[in-house]
Amino acid sequence: MEEMYLLNYPGVKKKILSGGNGPMPHFPPGTKLVFHFQTLLDNFERTVIDDSRKAKAKVPMEIFVGKMFKMEVWETLLTSMRIGEVAEFWCDAVHTGLYPIVSKGMRLIAQGKDPLEGQRHTCGMGNMFHYNTTGWPELDELMRTPQALIFIMELIQVGDPFSYKRESWIMDKDEKMKEVPSLHLQGNALVRQGCFREAAKKYQEAVVLLRIVLSKEMPGDEDYIAVDRLITPLVLNYCQCMLELEEYYEVLEHTSDLIHKHKDCVKAYYKRAKAHAAVWNEKEAKRDFNMVANLDITLAPLVHKELKFLADRLKEKYWEEKEKYWNCLEQEEKQGKKEEDEEEEDDEGEEGKKGKKEEKEDGESTETKVKDEEESKDNSASSKEEVKHDKQDETGWKKAIEKDGTTITATVKDKAKVKDRTANQATMKDETASRRTESTPETQPETNQSALSVIEGMDWQQKLRHIMFLEKEGNFLLTEQKYSEATRKFKEALEYVDFIQNKMVCYKERREDWDSLEKVRVPITLNLSQCLLELRDYQEVVALNTKLLKKHRDNFKAVYQRARAHSALCNEEEARNDFQKVERLEPRFKPIVNQEMKRLGENLRNKHISDKKNYWEATEEKWGLNGTKTKARKEIARILSVSFWRFAVASTSKWIAPFRSAQEC
Repeated sequence: MEEMYLLNYPGVKKKILSGGNGPMPHFPPGTKLVFHFQTLLDNFERTVIDDSRKAKAKVPMEIFVGKMFKMEVWETLLTSMRIGEVAEFWCDAVHTGLYPIVSKGMRLIAQGKDPLEGQRHTCGMGNMFHYNTTGWPELDELMRTPQALIFIMELIQVGDPFSYKRESWIMDKDEKMKEVPSLHLQGNALVRQGCFREAAKKYQEAVVLLRIVLSKEMPGDEDYIAVDRLITPLVLNYCQCMLELEEYYEVLEHTSDLIHKHKDCVKAYYKRAKAHAAVWNEKEAKRDFNMVANLDITLAPLVHKELKFLADRLKEKYWEEKEKYWNCLEQEEKQGKKEEDEEEEDDEGEEGKKGKKEEKEDGESTETKVKDEEESKDNSASSKEEVKHDKQDETGWKKAIEKDGTTITATVKDKAKVKDRTANQATMKDETASRRTESTPETQPETNQSALSVIEGMDWQQKLRHIMFLEKEGNFLLTEQKYSEATRKFKEALEYVDFIQNKMVCYKERREDWDSLEKVRVPITLNLSQCLLELRDYQEVVALNTKLLKKHRDNFKAVYQRARAHSALCNEEEARNDFQKVERLEPRFKPIVNQEMKRLGENLRNKHISDKKNYWEATEEKWGLNGTKTKARKEIARILSVSFWRFAVASTSKWIAPFRSAQEC
């Protein structure tokens, strides 16, 4: 057939190579067109640039009418054809300027790559100037010199707009809004069947559609608010599916976004709390669970159950980690002991060789000793005993040197010096032991001998780590209400702190270290006092907090605990003074102080009942026989003042009498 120009579209010539079948189809917006194409250069050789039949995939092209394909001219060419028709189109350079970019994308897709990977969005042909090349020389040539191209197309199929599954970018606003409810129902049905992964995909598709619609609305408008409300339940359902699939960080991300927009969303707080609990974020989980209980009081039993379950899981995790790391430490200690034993054996072998060399050098002295041994058996027995003592001294000398973890080669004179040093150290230890026995319990705190023996083998950092470890164990036992075991841990930690302060830290030279140890002591002492309060050892609580308040006067926790102990011991004045001090230091504790004062009154009444005293006997014991003590004091003061004035008048009258008699004369 002869070439002909397309009507109302300049720069395009059409030549039908093979006629199609049937009438001219209708092409409404959204119609799916399936076709093969071949691209040729407009030269004498008619060089083939692209051919969809020769590609690796050998899959025909698909475009959708009215959806702004990059090569707009292709939509015009295909809508002028019948099904099964093959036509050749000549297109001017005006219509083929973007073909190199389209061809590059199709070639990357045929290779199984993403055409948008690493791409930057630029205007027009700016993408070419940024990357300098498309990767294919024939396309680079078309980029540099745009020219007319020839397209040979075969229209294979024309699909109705609703004959295929439409993707989100094909739908308009109304179609997207109609698709969301069906996706929601499909997701709910899949959840009932236990297919959480497939249900999550359905919810995700619905959320994507709504967010595309939301991006085209004005924030704050009625339509914007209505669409935003539809997103919330879908996101919550998606998070529930992710919880079932144990993808907790995905839940944390989406629920945090929801809470940022809707701060009163109870379900979002609950799901985020569950996710935090699953990934061992204890503080965040408790905070969110408490927020759920505050927002909806009816969920308080459920929150209490979840918090209890979280505490049980944390307890199990703690003991598992403790056993695991404790076994690791035991293995390391065993390996260290084996290495030390091997080093000791090697050192003994080296010292034995050196001893033989020294014996050879001192041959004369050894010969004389042998002669003396042959002369008398008594002398031989004494010499054997001396040798045994020397060996024992040598082993002791080795142990004294190896305590520092180093091996030293020394002469006989050096050995003698070391023996003197070890003897001096032994005498010093005996003196310190005698001092400890002479000291009273008031001046010297009770110490565990086994604990002190363990401390002496530790360095500074190991001791501090051990103290912190004991404190954590005690805190855990305190939360588990195992007060006697926690008391032992806290007491042991305090013994370690006392040992470091008394033996290793000089107050004048290392003031900062001393202060840091005091900061470590304060919370341990307060926790120990709390355990003793629960164990009803009130006298020790008073002693501990009194000692602590000498250095930290304004520590209201210590004052409060001492006040409670005084209240339990029915020391009314001391308890009232401490409670008043607590209220002065921390005014927010006023309601608690009022409750404690009521409890103090109940304790006093119970004591009077147990002592079989009535009200009058108790007041008489407290304020005296004739009313209150203040009245008695006032009466005494009045009597003293009257007697003083009488004495003053009498003494002045004695002095004035002679002068009066003289005046009368």
